[in-house]
Amino acid sequence: MTTHTGSPGPTTRILLADDQPLLRMGFRLILEGEPDLQIAGEASTGTEAVQLAAELQPDVVLMDVRMPGGDGIEATRQITASGSCSRIIILTTFDLDEYAFAGLQAGASAFLLKDVAPEDLVHAVRVVASGDAVVAPRVTQRLLETYVRSLPPAQTARTPDRRLAELTPREREVLEAIAEGLSNAELAGRFFLSEATIKTHVRRILTKLDLRDRVQAVVYAYENGIVVPGPAAAH
Repeated sequence: MTTHTGSPGPTTRILLADDQPLLRMGFRLILEGEPDLQIAGEASTGTEAVQLAAELQPDVVLMDVRMPGGDGIEATRQITASGSCSRIIILTTFDLDEYAFAGLQAGASAFLLKDVAPEDLVHAVRVVASGDAVVAPRVTQRLLETYVRSLPPAQTARTPDRRLAELTPREREVLEAIAEGLSNAELAGRFFLSEATIKTHVRRILTKLDLRDRVQAVVYAYENGIVVPGPAAAH
């Protein structure tokens, strides 16, 4: 169990959405073993996940991508489109899953493998709930590069979004660095700025581009050609 020093912070409320009862039970046992985490509800279909997200307003939704009765991608899309403040973590079986990318496009904040270590699951929920960082940024980057590389040229040559013009030159540089998978600490080191200043830059970028979080900024950067994937790794 993770121990905390000082006064306890606010409780993070979590919705579990997966059609496998044993998996939900395992996640519940891990997460409820932490003093700051609470399971608000469980859903076994995508439709149920959307309904419970609206009803319970959880901080974080753990969302399986493959469920009967409306899959996790469509459920993610509906939850984020509703204006919900719930942040969604996509659960997938393997890290280069096309469904994981579709989940990020639909508005998810991160994705995790279903066989994630308990301490990594707890950490991911806390990080996503804070809204400050991206889970496994370099894995996310690899997923995006694999996906973008597979697109036909017509789809990768789209006109950049007009909102990009609202970014200052420094904000544009920070956005490019975010898309590389750099953490706040790494961004601070690269630009010789404090982490507090970096957080301000990131917040302004998200506001100007109307993005939910850093992961959406990475997706945005790839979709708008701000970064292009490098050569595919040799097998």
